Amino acid sequence: MAISSADLYDVLEDFFVRLLNLAESDGIDALVELDLSFSQARTLFCLAHKCEEMPIHSIAERLNLSVAATGRNVDQLVKLNLVERRESPDDRRVKLISLSPGGQKIASQHFESKRVSIRTFTDALPADQREDLHRSMSIILAGETLRPGPQDMHGKQGTDSKEKRT
Repeated sequence: MAISSADLYDVLEDFFVRLLNLAESDGIDALVELDLSFSQARTLFCLAHKCEEMPIHSIAERLNLSVAATGRNVDQLVKLNLVERRESPDDRRVKLISLSPGGQKIASQHFESKRVSIRTFTDALPADQREDLHRSMSIILAGETLRPGPQDMHGKQGTDSKEKRT
């Protein structure tokens, strides 16, 4: 019996929701304690994922937020000492944003809670299921389906050199 892509989608969605929910409460505690909004947390994780300073307009584009909303998020994160803001050496109108040591710590703790959840899941799997899952995932990861293409993960082409400055 052939499995349809819709059937596989349903199983994968259920699997990932359950797996990620295992760590959600632990990973979100630090964000709740800081009283971060969802957009502020997304801004923090965008910077953590990029691993380099970014102009505000690039953060806004990646998160599909307005530059004004992103600027407000950054202002709050600066007040909380989670991000640092400095002028670009090339253009003083452009503000470059990066994680502060405190922001790096929060992001690292959040990502580590996810890793612990995955480790707990893999440790609890029976050996035969672990082998089957490893074999299937290894084949998929060795293929081309999940390799980045000419477009980034948001389906946008590379950035235009005439982007607005913020």
